[in-house]
Amino acid sequence: MIDYRSDTVTRPTQLMREAMMQAKIGDDVFGEDPSVNELESLSASLFGMESALFCPSGTMSNQIAIKCHTQPGDEVICDILSHIYLYEGGGIAANSGSSVRLLNGDRGRITAEMVKQAINPDDIHKPKTSLVSLENTANRGGGSCYNFSDIQAIREVCATNGLGLHLDGARLFNAIVAKQETFQQYGSIFDSISICLSKGLGAPVGSVLIGKSSLIKKAKRVRKLFGGGMRQAGFLAAAGIYALNHHIDRLTEDHQHAKLIESVLLKKDFVGTILPVETNILIFEVKGKYTAPQLSEILKERGILAIAISPTQIRFVLHLDVSASQVQQTIDIIERL
Repeated sequence: MIDYRSDTVTRPTQLMREAMMQAKIGDDVFGEDPSVNELESLSASLFGMESALFCPSGTMSNQIAIKCHTQPGDEVICDILSHIYLYEGGGIAANSGSSVRLLNGDRGRITAEMVKQAINPDDIHKPKTSLVSLENTANRGGGSCYNFSDIQAIREVCATNGLGLHLDGARLFNAIVAKQETFQQYGSIFDSISICLSKGLGAPVGSVLIGKSSLIKKAKRVRKLFGGGMRQAGFLAAAGIYALNHHIDRLTEDHQHAKLIESVLLKKDFVGTILPVETNILIFEVKGKYTAPQLSEILKERGILAIAISPTQIRFVLHLDVSASQVQQTIDIIERL
């Protein structure tokens, strides 16, 4: 099977496995796992930020950040397609006691003016606006990327109004590679950044929350509260270290593969709108003789796994476990449909 369901399905490469087996380990809850400490130091220094915290998942790192930035009764501004709203189990309410102000952005991306208009006045009848959360790339936006100037404008609104600014950077490395940006650009703008190691970078588990030392100190307490303290986690951290050192630049291949599949889909009469393909995610509309679930089943019968994310849309996600020859095989199958 050629698996396009998500970039979370990747398995560690042989060299990553070797790095994991050779990892130096200790008790991370005591702060004594050298590999975890190295991963956290590497992640923070990469973005020019002060400190970092290794977490089991991106959902946990996002939810820890939200709890650190808010108090019960506060409100978080985010796009209506945001992962923190759609796919984290109602965690903003359950974990932080905060509400959300949902904005209808452009493919998951919001603007400074939208944020400015969404900030609540100082009124006891309304929740206190305390945090803005962005997602880059935006999953449900088809891997769409922010222009960095737009992020800078949002940062200015946040600074003027005393709001925190968090980045769900589950696929941030895809955006940085696609837009030819730098890690330090992001580190200088955001109060906290969550990066995922188990998506495009191919590690088996884990995300890292990055921010100021004071925020990460608080985050460690919240991680404990959430049950996220791991002991000899160095085996997992070693995979993350290997991923950061070896799997960032190769993301360009995934972006190119997505464009190749897009080119054949554009020729099919059962394909409607395709969201602009900027990175490794391809979301297309299914019309005419198929519904999206029907087409998904037909593809599965032919050895291709993809998700029907709605009755009319299918998502393909490219990753390091999909080779150039498998992409060509996929193109051949689609051409025959």
